[in-house]
Amino acid sequence: MREFKGKVAVVTGGASGVGRALVDRFAREGMKVIAADVEKPALDAAVAEMSAGGAEITGIVTDVRSLESVQALAAATLDTYGAIHILCNNAGVGTNEMADTIWTSSDNDWKWCFQVNVWGVLNGIKAFVPPMLDGGEEGHVINTSSSNGGLYPLPTTPIYATTKAAVTTITEVLNYELQMQGAKIKAGVLYPGPHIVNTGIFSAARNCPADIPYEREPVPPPVLEDMKEMYEQAGMEWAVTEPHEVAEYTLEAIRNDQFWIIPESEHADTAVRARLEGILARRNPSLG
Repeated sequence: MREFKGKVAVVTGGASGVGRALVDRFAREGMKVIAADVEKPALDAAVAEMSAGGAEITGIVTDVRSLESVQALAAATLDTYGAIHILCNNAGVGTNEMADTIWTSSDNDWKWCFQVNVWGVLNGIKAFVPPMLDGGEEGHVINTSSSNGGLYPLPTTPIYATTKAAVTTITEVLNYELQMQGAKIKAGVLYPGPHIVNTGIFSAARNCPADIPYEREPVPPPVLEDMKEMYEQAGMEWAVTEPHEVAEYTLEAIRNDQFWIIPESEHADTAVRARLEGILARRNPSLG
């Protein structure tokens, strides 16, 4: 997709973090943007602020865990603008799981993280791809994964990493399916980075739904300063990526029909290469 002006984009998780940055970047490119989020006060405030300069942005409260809610989002987008050109299945959550092992982790943390991070993507595909295909226009479906899980898993976040691995596979299969149909729609998988992204995902528990109650004493979520201390104690380089940087290279990737939307990173490239070489060599994974 080379031209964006006048096109229609939908971004889930659009009230904050990478989602908000995508909404803002698309709007500044002249697109009509639907920002969807489960958190109404934050969504209303974000849309008001971003629209102040004249951008055409509409906020729609959406729970991506529910297919009916996402279908209503798609219907509202078509009723308002008559087309959908870009869908960003971006809504995601992280749990306070860093002290857990798989066998001590909370069942409800698994349920919630899968419902948002995996089913949220599936529901977006189910609700939006059919009308996008019917529209017959060029389009893109961008699913937000993470290098953690999507490319290689970190042992300290088993739930989050597992869900993001699923997002990568779902997007690869979607890409093949669209090609097999000769569709004008392209799929892409986004890996925000190359460093820790300055978002509120560590405090996502504020939106934990009532139907999946917290099963343990709440633990204060880590903040960037906590993460910095952990990195420095481990002798690792500390750096932060801002959401607007992610939005910028995502736009360029869409412009270039790029599937793997990932910035250059010596650390990530080394980790991916080591994992692939280990698989080809049938070598057991190790922490070393």
